Amino acid sequence: MAHGKKLVIVESPTKMRSIQGYLGDDYEVLSSVGHIRDLASKKDIPADKKEAYGKYSIDIDNDFDPYYVVNDRKSKTVAELKRALKNADEVLLATDGDREGEAIAWHLLEVLKPKVPVKRMVFHEITKDAIRDAVQHTRELDTSLVDAQETRRVLDRLYGWDVSPVLWRKVGSGREGTALSAGRVQSAATRLVVDRERERMAFVSASYWDVEASAVRDASAFTTRLARVDGAPLARGTDFDDRGALKKAVVALDETQARELAAAIEAAGEASVTGIEAKPGTRSPKPAFTTSTLQQEAGRKLSMSAKHAMSVAQRLYEKGYITYMRTDSTALSSQAVKAARQQAVSLYGDRAVPPNPRTYRNNSKNAQEAHEAIRPSGEVFRTPASVAGELDRDEQRMYDLVWKRTVASQMSDAKYETTTVTLRVDAGERVAEFTASGTVYTFKGFLEAYEEGRDEKRGDADKAEDQSLPALAVGDTLRMRDVEPKGHATSPKPRYTEASLVKALEEKGIGRPSTFASIIDVILDRGYVTKRGQALVPSWLAFSVVRLLEEHFADLVDYDFTAALEDDLDAIARGEQKRTEWLRSFYFGSDEQVGLRNVVDNLGEIDARELNSTRITDTATLRFGKYGPYLEVTDPAEPDSRRIVNIPDDLAPDELTPEKVQELIDAPVAGDRVLGANPENGKLIVVKDGRYGPYVQEVEPEDPDNVDEATGEVAEAPKKKTTKKDAAPKPRTASLFRSMSVETIDLDTALRLLTLPRIVGADPESGEEITAQNGRFGPYLKKGTDSRSLDNEQQIFDITLEEALAKYAEPKYGARRASSALKEFDNDPTSGKPIRLRDGRFGPYVTDGETNATIPKGENAMDVTFERAVELIADKRAKGPAPKRTAAKRAPAKKKAPAKKS
Repeated sequence: MAHGKKLVIVESPTKMRSIQGYLGDDYEVLSSVGHIRDLASKKDIPADKKEAYGKYSIDIDNDFDPYYVVNDRKSKTVAELKRALKNADEVLLATDGDREGEAIAWHLLEVLKPKVPVKRMVFHEITKDAIRDAVQHTRELDTSLVDAQETRRVLDRLYGWDVSPVLWRKVGSGREGTALSAGRVQSAATRLVVDRERERMAFVSASYWDVEASAVRDASAFTTRLARVDGAPLARGTDFDDRGALKKAVVALDETQARELAAAIEAAGEASVTGIEAKPGTRSPKPAFTTSTLQQEAGRKLSMSAKHAMSVAQRLYEKGYITYMRTDSTALSSQAVKAARQQAVSLYGDRAVPPNPRTYRNNSKNAQEAHEAIRPSGEVFRTPASVAGELDRDEQRMYDLVWKRTVASQMSDAKYETTTVTLRVDAGERVAEFTASGTVYTFKGFLEAYEEGRDEKRGDADKAEDQSLPALAVGDTLRMRDVEPKGHATSPKPRYTEASLVKALEEKGIGRPSTFASIIDVILDRGYVTKRGQALVPSWLAFSVVRLLEEHFADLVDYDFTAALEDDLDAIARGEQKRTEWLRSFYFGSDEQVGLRNVVDNLGEIDARELNSTRITDTATLRFGKYGPYLEVTDPAEPDSRRIVNIPDDLAPDELTPEKVQELIDAPVAGDRVLGANPENGKLIVVKDGRYGPYVQEVEPEDPDNVDEATGEVAEAPKKKTTKKDAAPKPRTASLFRSMSVETIDLDTALRLLTLPRIVGADPESGEEITAQNGRFGPYLKKGTDSRSLDNEQQIFDITLEEALAKYAEPKYGARRASSALKEFDNDPTSGKPIRLRDGRFGPYVTDGETNATIPKGENAMDVTFERAVELIADKRAKGPAPKRTAAKRAPAKKKAPAKKS
């Protein structure tokens, strides 16, 4: 009997190719390409199971039994795995070593139903030694890890499918093309961003002044700052609370006092040294990366989104350059510690490492997750320079970051000495004391290799001076020059960036590090949050969603409750908690909690109008409607009247202050200006600025009293009630070209726009009429159902029939696209193809010819840089192609019954 091969099943095709080379011909390595099945959609549930599984694809009355189906796109993969299984004498399930990897292995087992021995193979780096060692040390499938992952999947389905419909009914639709959704972790993350914006909205800035001066001795000068006046400490930014009030007794100078004091100090001219204090200090390195800290540092140092960072790290892992990138552990294996110490010594000398290896405390409660921090793979680390030609730009930068952090984690402490000098100036009747600090590193230690980045700090005060001080002694006299009063204002807490949001989620125990990237991706995709540079800005939609959840699903967005759910899932993963019992308590309730089903069934009335309203001033209320946010302004003298004021799309919630509201109310309405009368019919031509851009409109002549002769603006005529029967035809309208503006358009141009579409002529072959017109996506020609883009808007009026026929003679796609880019960049580091910024059917996007990535809402397309374009394309590439939609089969048309004879 012939000896069969051993079938190894991994998740990734890239990983498959690497491992096949390490194991040789006795093994066949295939990939499942991720999950092969998931919870069924409603249409995939058989009729005889609809009653039990129809609502959630979960039978909640039968121990929350899930109904799984093989993904349509994975049918071919499953068939290939089954074919290979026929010739195998053993199966090694080699999916990732975390919960999700364990669940994928279980799903493979359930679908393939192998009749040969099955073993679980786990490794944390893809090197020859690690793979061969994993083959020799297999284990059984960990059903507790599977239970934890399946509980998470069921939990998220119940949460999302019960709560999301409430949002649809009471808040409305999200950004165009997306639907609102609630989620166990995404809702808590959205609330974090909204809570930070609320703090910024409630913040009251306080102003304070101090004095800076240069202290000069011989040829040396250093910067000093006023610290005390008459022995009392001077106010700093940290002395004020968020309401602008002082928290302790300090001297708060105003501008007049600061200028008077500065003038007196300038007049005095000299200062004496009254104190010198030197303090030694040490700084210790940070541990090697976990998933969370890698995402944070990639955001700070490499300007990568969390999703992009994970995509790059995944590629490095699958190519065998780093260890597994989803881990909570800060520990390093003994071989990694040895490799890091050896590399530090070879590069920085014997003093670079302490006598004993460093160990770091692991805060992860789940001992069954990946056991090692993220580090370069192998027993000897490859330096970034040695792999430079093997990796693309982002992979190289990421590997460099991981390598430096790992080596630095085993290096010696940095040692420094901070010297603080106090100077006294007798300024008239007042005594002013200045201080200056300087830090000198006596031993750089780990800083030779790496220093962790920092998140944005509040305010501009209390920044340590990075300067060198000359040798001084108490009693020395120095000259005070360039004395300058400085005004400061306290600032609110900075908005979250992706890096700081990841840090906050981890600190609060919300979600798992492996899910942070997808959490941020979801809240961006739903339109709850937009990016302004690196900052995450919540939308007014997010305010409405969070308000509903806080008022009616308080537990579900409570940070401690959400963190407790993670602890419970960890307990299930450790085998300390039973899956079914926990789900029953969460959903149906228990002595400790109400239960999701009870909350949903007893919501009561929800006032959607009140939910979507925020009072800004006594007369202005922000409302969130079907088409987005707007201001509803009332007149106290006429309570029944109301005026609608649009809010600029780029205005952040904390910027909608009472002063800004009044500015928007007082601003002249853009558009609504009479250009003149159409000489053909006497109707007025008016230019307006609408929600979808500026346009001109032909309207019936108004009462002359309703037209302001000075401004040409048309007053709103009172609306009459009409029925469908006697409703007047809609007035002719035409959008302005992009090259036009409401301020400069004239009557002749408006009349030309209203004549569109323009008939260019007829195709001599088909006889079809060709028209030139302006559309949502730019100027184009139309012939029947066939269209061609024009090069510019002026061609709508100028193009001849011959030129139009030449356009139709060109291929519809191809060469003409090359010249349609709004901007062109260098080659993409992954594909090697040039990146272009284009304006497409669904808005501006960047493309390398293989992957298209839409510019997110809130970002100015023309401000996109090469680095941002690379990030967007990499994120989209990591997401993979969108699932193909299969058209529903139509029922055959019923034959008409023969007409009855009269």
